[in-house]
Amino acid sequence: MEISFENLNSCDLAIDCIYKGGSNKNISADPLNKLMKCGNSGGFRNRLREDKNGKGKYAYIVLYTSLEDLEWPDYMDVETGIFRYYGDNKKSGRMLTNTAHRGNLILEKVFNILNSGIGLDEIPPFFIFCKCNCGRDVKFLGLAAPGNPNLTPDNDLVAFWRTSKNERFQNYEAYFTVLDTGNQPISREWLDELVKDHATALEHAPKVWKEFIKKGRKGIKALKANRIHEIPNIYDQLQSDNEGKLCLESIRNHYAKFGPNKTPFFQGFEYCAKDIVQKMDKHFIQFDLTRPWRDGGRDAIGIYSISSSKVNFPLKMDCSLEAKCYSENHGVGVKEMSRLISRIRYRQFGILVTTSYVNKQAYREIIEDGHPILVVTAADIANILRRNSIYNYDIDDWLNDLDRKNNFLKDYF
Repeated sequence: MEISFENLNSCDLAIDCIYKGGSNKNISADPLNKLMKCGNSGGFRNRLREDKNGKGKYAYIVLYTSLEDLEWPDYMDVETGIFRYYGDNKKSGRMLTNTAHRGNLILEKVFNILNSGIGLDEIPPFFIFCKCNCGRDVKFLGLAAPGNPNLTPDNDLVAFWRTSKNERFQNYEAYFTVLDTGNQPISREWLDELVKDHATALEHAPKVWKEFIKKGRKGIKALKANRIHEIPNIYDQLQSDNEGKLCLESIRNHYAKFGPNKTPFFQGFEYCAKDIVQKMDKHFIQFDLTRPWRDGGRDAIGIYSISSSKVNFPLKMDCSLEAKCYSENHGVGVKEMSRLISRIRYRQFGILVTTSYVNKQAYREIIEDGHPILVVTAADIANILRRNSIYNYDIDDWLNDLDRKNNFLKDYF
C-alpha cells in the first residue's frame, strides 16, 4: 500500500504503508513534515500541543530511523514487536541530554513517567517510521509505547559509554513496543486531537493505547508477527551490508593464509566459531575442542546453561559445534551436515557455524527430519559481529587476539 505525496495531508496511518516523498531535490520533498506536521530532520521529530494547558508539552513524537547506521544499529523485531532505538547524542563533545532535538531528554522524561506509574497520560504516543529504498519514501512501522512487559525498568533505557576521537561520551539505548492496533489504521482525527484538544483525545485513541495509559507497562499489547519458516535461500543466508561482507571476507582470508606452500588452509576457524556462538548468546559456556579429524578440522563440545537464580542449580545441556570456514560460493552440503547429525547424542543439540550457506538439500534434511540443529550462516555472523561492536577496521585485532589466546597453530604444525 502506498500513499502519494499529494495526499499526505489528510491520510491515516496504516502499518507497513509506504508514504511517498515529493519530486523536489530538496528538503521540501520530505514526507514526514507533510504527513505528521513535524520537523524535517533528525531522528526525533516532535509535534507540540496547541491546547491552552499544553504549552511546551508534546502532542506526539515521531521516531525516524534508516535502520542502516552501523554505529547505532536501530532494530525492529517483528516477531516480538520490540523496537530498539538509540538516542541522539552520537558524537563526543556534549552532555548526554544536551542535543539539538532534545531526544535523550525526551527519553529520560518518558521512561521516568513510565517507571513511576504516575501521570501516564502525559506520555506522548510514539510513531515509528523507517527509510525506504526509493528517494525520500518512508514506511510506517507502528504506534509504539515506551518499555516492554518482558523488560525490567533498569533494562528498557540504558546509558552507555562510547569513545570517538579519544573522547568518551554517553548515549541512550531505548526499547519501545509497537502496539497491536488491529485492522484499523491510526485515524487522522486522533492525530489532530492530540494537538488541538488533548483533554478529549484519549476518547478517540486506539483501544490498545488506552490500555497502556491505564495500566502502564502491564497494559502493553505488542504487535507480534510470527515468521513463516521456510527453507532459506542462498541469498538470505549470505545477505549483509558492505560492512558485514568485508568482515566475513577478513575472516575467510585470516584462516586461509596459513598452510603448507601458502595453499588455502581453512583451519583454526573453530576457535573463531566458538567465540561467535558465545557472543551470540551468553548462555553458551565451556567449549572444549575435540581431536582433529582426518581433514584437519576440529569440532567443539559445549554447554548451554540456563539459571533461574544465583542459588538454584542451573539447567545444563550439551551441544556439539561444527565450524566451516567456506567462501560464499561453497555451501555446506549433505555430507558435512550428516556428519554433525551423527555426532549428536541423546539430549544434545548441534550448532553449525559457517561463513557461507547451507545448501537446500542439507537444510531440508534438518527441517523435515526434525534434527535439533542451530544453523549460523554468513548473514548471522555479520549481525553478531555488529551487535558486539566488531567492524571491518578492527576485526583483524579481534582475530589476532583469538589466535594468541588459543595458540591454535600448535594444533596444526
